[in-house]
Amino acid sequence: MQHQLVKWVFAGAIGALASGAMAADGSTQRAWADGWSAPPDTVGPVLDAQTVRQVVRTSIGGSALRVRLSNLFGSVPVTLGPVHVALSAGGADTVPGSDHVLLFDGKPTVTIAKGESVLSDPLKMTVKPLQQLAVSIYAPTDTHYHPATVHSAGMATAYITEQGDATGAVHFPREETSGSRFYLTDVEVAGAAPRHTLVAFGDSITDGVGSKQDANQRWPDYLAARLQADPQLSSIAVADAGIGGNRVLHDGYGPSALARFDRDALDQPGVRWVILLEGINDIGGSGYAWDAKDKIDAQQLIDGMKQLIARAHARHVKIYGATLTPYGGNGWPYHSAAGEKTREQVNAWIRHSGAFDGVVDFDKAVRDPAAPLKILPAYDSGDHLHPSSAGYRVMAAAVDLKLFTGKQ
Repeated sequence: MQHQLVKWVFAGAIGALASGAMAADGSTQRAWADGWSAPPDTVGPVLDAQTVRQVVRTSIGGSALRVRLSNLFGSVPVTLGPVHVALSAGGADTVPGSDHVLLFDGKPTVTIAKGESVLSDPLKMTVKPLQQLAVSIYAPTDTHYHPATVHSAGMATAYITEQGDATGAVHFPREETSGSRFYLTDVEVAGAAPRHTLVAFGDSITDGVGSKQDANQRWPDYLAARLQADPQLSSIAVADAGIGGNRVLHDGYGPSALARFDRDALDQPGVRWVILLEGINDIGGSGYAWDAKDKIDAQQLIDGMKQLIARAHARHVKIYGATLTPYGGNGWPYHSAAGEKTREQVNAWIRHSGAFDGVVDFDKAVRDPAAPLKILPAYDSGDHLHPSSAGYRVMAAAVDLKLFTGKQ
């Protein structure tokens, strides 16, 4: 696993260096930003001579795009293509006449070595802010068993053919569906004007679990809409690097934050800021952990966050600490008196240590004033851990936009 991660980081760094890449029309784009992201976290089902169509919403506009495909968890090299991108018409369909073929080193197919990723050639295509695109990937028949690399909690429907290449179809066959993302990890957008990336880095709460399916109602989605509503901040892209179940210190549901921070945050094109909301799974997992290493205390979690801060600062990236949201009522042993004490100690450190470049107080935004160990019922998805869409909207509203202007 460590060897695979190193290769992924290297590939990401090369992509970042290529920020002045030549577009399909021969012009040089001044700035790339990561307009949409879904980090790979596990192995999914096998796609065998099947097409998967995935709808994504870009957080920023531009005149060119490129996509990243990942085989991070693949057991063998995987060949993919053709790959198409078009404007979404809603559901599985696309807008007629908007379809484009993506190329990889000038070819419609690409073979990705196990543990690695690839970036498509830049494509000249006008992309509007908050526009929904359909990315269609064909996985040809292969004699090798190769489960797909996926992002588990897509909070969006992926449409899959029973068989055959339907990448260019306007009316996509709705034969199978999935709630995961397949192979597709990033959609990068470029244009003539400078643009920058804000990475929302975290666990299932950043991933949007508890929000409405196919509605783009995660807190990073709402934050992207706020940024686009301000002409002075509309050049900022938001990349959602949340993974459900993710922990700061140890692997489990996806590589740990410490293991994936470079790949999923610092290596993203144009990255200038990171909002870190992670640690509740380290705390909750301690309640039912068998292994001593998984029983963590506040200082261990703080030390892990300090490592992330140091790595961000070494890359001249500002990192803002988000307080851990309430989880009272989620049930024992995930929630416990000891775990609550740890959460409060970590939150006090986030708020008052000065270690972060700024603080986003999500805990204060969604907690119940009458019962501060719990999420306010109006913001609770029902499991007493994940906010609802209304809760995510309030979280996004709690982010001070001055954090991105240098005026705070």
